[in-house]
Amino acid sequence: MTPVVERVLVLRALGLGDLYAAVPALRGIRRRWESAEVALAADPALGALMVAHGLVDRVVPTDGPSTPRWDDPGPDVAVNLHGSGPESHRALGRLSPRHLVAFHCAAAGFVDGPAWQADEHEVDRWCRLVASAGGDCSAADLRLPPPEADPGSPLADLPDTPVVIHPGAAAGSRRWPPDRWAAVATSLSEEGWPVVVTGGPGEQDACRRVAAHPGVADLSGRLGLRDLAALIGAARLLVSGDTGVAHVATAYGTPSVLLFGPTPPDHWGPRIDSHLHRVLHRPEPGDPPGDPHGHTTDIRLRRIAVEDVLAEARRLSADEALRR
Repeated sequence: MTPVVERVLVLRALGLGDLYAAVPALRGIRRRWESAEVALAADPALGALMVAHGLVDRVVPTDGPSTPRWDDPGPDVAVNLHGSGPESHRALGRLSPRHLVAFHCAAAGFVDGPAWQADEHEVDRWCRLVASAGGDCSAADLRLPPPEADPGSPLADLPDTPVVIHPGAAAGSRRWPPDRWAAVATSLSEEGWPVVVTGGPGEQDACRRVAAHPGVADLSGRLGLRDLAALIGAARLLVSGDTGVAHVATAYGTPSVLLFGPTPPDHWGPRIDSHLHRVLHRPEPGDPPGDPHGHTTDIRLRRIAVEDVLAEARRLSADEALRR
């Protein structure tokens, strides 16, 4: 007789974009163990978004691939959506789950899972892992309904469908120069678009430079994750680099212009609704390998001109079928 699965623990203690890229896999886990409680080991604020969407039941606060703080007994099933290396495998193994769903990792002594494939889109990778355990999911499961803003949110005074410009990224290699972002924001504002700049608390200086034009609103450092998600979900257009908010736009069906540098969009770009998204990436033969964690702006990103971004934004705006 097959043991009943009552508790499933999923490890995905990464950033905003990583979590939204794993939405189809989370849905596949729900379908596979539909009567079980599904807990997500992740940053509490990020995990709360997944709870609000009904994808998981609760969050187990976890920092990186460390062992989640889990009460005995261990989970019936542990799913490693964090990575393929031994650290995350061992972190879950220390909880003694009855069954571990993870990629093959000889260094961790785990040889039952499917092989890791480096040249694979992030969404497809985790769907393949969950499918190996009997979970039904695909990239079509990415779409989500946008959340409502928090009560008393700064969004209350904004236009209903602004253009959101998000100039930041976790690493310098994925940050387009602020003066170019400022030129895009100024041009769109002067053309009559309501423009809002967003960014985290550590990005406020750069965002102020981007939002220097008097017609551009600066909300950097003022939005919680739920408000940020609500803003992107309601936006007319998102313009950003290869960072977390790009995946939020994909999930909520918000048109976007996305600037890619060291990371190929074939691995991290929009996986669905190609008609809604314009991806700019300028590789050339002989380019050095891209470093998504590097400190200086990647050469492929530097090749993208202000007019390239504006032209794609105008094309999306001109498409009546995409008007909200």
